[in-house]
Amino acid sequence: MSTDGVTKKNIGDQRVMHALSIDVEDYFHVAALAKVIRPEQWDDLPSRVVANTQRLLALFARHEVHATFFVLGWVAERFPELVQQIHAEGHEIASHGYSHQLIYRQSPDVFRRETQLSKDILENIIQAPVTGYRAASYSITRQSLWALDILADLGFTWDSSIFPIRHDNYGIPDTPRAPYDIATASGRALHEFPLTTASFGRLTVPVAGGGYFRQFPYPVFKALFARAARQGNGPQMFYLHPWEVDPEQPRFDNASWFSRFRHYTNLAVCEARLAQLLTDFRFGTVSESYRHYTGAQPLLSQMQLA
Repeated sequence: MSTDGVTKKNIGDQRVMHALSIDVEDYFHVAALAKVIRPEQWDDLPSRVVANTQRLLALFARHEVHATFFVLGWVAERFPELVQQIHAEGHEIASHGYSHQLIYRQSPDVFRRETQLSKDILENIIQAPVTGYRAASYSITRQSLWALDILADLGFTWDSSIFPIRHDNYGIPDTPRAPYDIATASGRALHEFPLTTASFGRLTVPVAGGGYFRQFPYPVFKALFARAARQGNGPQMFYLHPWEVDPEQPRFDNASWFSRFRHYTNLAVCEARLAQLLTDFRFGTVSESYRHYTGAQPLLSQMQLA
């Protein structure tokens, strides 16, 4: 462990607990491969989500850290023992929807049915309420703000789906970078914990994890994440997927070069980088991290996000 790493973690322990989150899905669920892998093929492909998630659980146990696991309903339905293990080891269970489809391509009725189904599956497995949600591919955008009302109606109290950036698949630019509350159209409220970004003047850089974590050199990512924490003066959100620590997963060379770049870059070094990140910063579950946030939490109406 480097002296710099020890110093950084000690400072972080005194100041802030960042949110560590895992989106529990398999390699064939990802949007980057959606054009070459159809949902009807999923059951015929070799699943690797259990072993990969258990690798993360073992890493977290060694570092004595807990995370929030946003579990896909499709995964929970087929591997309930995995959800039980995550819960038994003291981690937080939240919903990642059921079928990993982009919300803005679903109807409100389909979204409601799938989200209720996923919530029911998870709650039946852990015998406890599931109140947190994250959309597949952060697909709560200006096209799908109606989903917030449905989440509140189904009993969710917090969300982590809104990425305050411009992206080809997701994002609501110019939304708050620190936690805030949303008043839905029906008058309910949701806590929102947005994904992490760092700013350089008018330039906003995504630095929340996932592909950004793998594609940036680690010292660059570390510096950007620390910058985001200083700018936001509070907890930041980090995310990863179990398949991102699995360089042996099946490859789909018929995907576009850009999709292959997004999905396969630096899989072999991701687990080691994650171990270093857990040394360099202090992490906990989303709910734990949210409690450490001491700044003012503005209340935005759903219309203000549109």
